[in-house]
Amino acid sequence: MGTITANDLKTKGVAAIEASLTNQQEAIVSVRGADRYVVMGMEHYQYLRECELEAALAQTRADLDNGRFVKESPEEHLARLDKLA
Repeated sequence: MGTITANDLKTKGVAAIEASLTNQQEAIVSVRGADRYVVMGMEHYQYLRECELEAALAQTRADLDNGRFVKESPEEHLARLDKLA
């Protein structure tokens, strides 16, 4: 993964990001020598979001398959939440 310095970003703007993403999907932005941010194109970001949603769905299905859920009325649910607070 390539690195864009904060100074490059300041002086070159979006052109620095575009150049860095020419041959890779993500680039690190470093600030004062420390890696602080990651930039990527929207298409890659949307793909990662879909992966997160698929993982959450798989975890939910596994919870349901293994009985890790609570079936209750809205009132019971609110009462249980009150006990947690």
